[in-house]
Amino acid sequence: MKNQSIVFTAPNTAQLLEGELDGGLTGNQALIKTLYSAISAGTERDNLRGEPNLNGLRIVETTFPRRLGYSSSGEVLEVGPECKKLKKGDKVIVCYGSHSRYQKLPETSLFPILYEEITTQQAALFMIGSFPMEGVRKTRLEIGESAMVSGLGILGLFAVQFCRAAGAVPVIAVDPDSERRELALSLGADFAVDPTGIDLPEKIRSLTGKDGVNVAIDVSGRNEATIDSMRSLDWYGRITLLGCNRHPGVYDLYHLVHARGIEVIGANNMSRPKFESRPGCWTMEDDVNAIQRLAHGGRIKLEPLINEINSPEDAPQVFARLAACGKFPIGVLFDWQRLGE
Repeated sequence: MKNQSIVFTAPNTAQLLEGELDGGLTGNQALIKTLYSAISAGTERDNLRGEPNLNGLRIVETTFPRRLGYSSSGEVLEVGPECKKLKKGDKVIVCYGSHSRYQKLPETSLFPILYEEITTQQAALFMIGSFPMEGVRKTRLEIGESAMVSGLGILGLFAVQFCRAAGAVPVIAVDPDSERRELALSLGADFAVDPTGIDLPEKIRSLTGKDGVNVAIDVSGRNEATIDSMRSLDWYGRITLLGCNRHPGVYDLYHLVHARGIEVIGANNMSRPKFESRPGCWTMEDDVNAIQRLAHGGRIKLEPLINEINSPEDAPQVFARLAACGKFPIGVLFDWQRLGE
């Protein structure tokens, strides 16, 4: 069958290309008609620009073409002979898919939308939301502990809400952008701090009334900001490195980590169990479904995170804006229904 996909064909270049979706379904595969796919701005910008160190496990050469769009929603058109959970017509959250009109994926990457109140637009964000859910859970945040989120893109704004839902007091949001700080406050942050031109650790100590925060969620993707987050931790604090800086930095681990008993936690989405959750280390399905329950229970807000919806035909212009590294909207979706039949 004919299929359309957004492909990064060269550095800073995205195109909507037509091709064939091969063959029938085998095993536990399902055929999905994509409804909405979401841009994960940080990851997709780095891939679009051909940044180094894109593979988290080893150093490999960055080559083109590249396909992204791992967070989307869709409708099941057909299921393979070994599918056990899905049926034709189910609306699903799609994990590790692509910006494509049709997707053929294993059932293990597809999670049913559990509640009628959750729209397919909102559901397209849930794979992205599973990253900060993992990051917050790995810190073992307890009720009444203080938390700081550095970097208020879509991952950071999810993290602010998860910290509040987990009982953190206060929740401190950090970002130089005033609009994003205001949005963080509306989503449950107790304080929003501009780190520009100030001694950030001193400011954090003044807000917590002690030697720093118990937990830091670093989504900045900047070495300097990561160091400031570590310096803002109280003794025995925990920091999750959720943002990915593709360019290695130099860290004074003796003073930043070792001397004060700090825990540094990696939270790459590939570093989670595939089948069985355990305390502090959850499967993607468990994290995605936790987000659904939080949304259904009114504990988090999703609509403020969706800022722009485009036709896939607009992909070259949308990704040109992303590659330019200017201010990019927080939540950007492609509506695949606009392509027509």
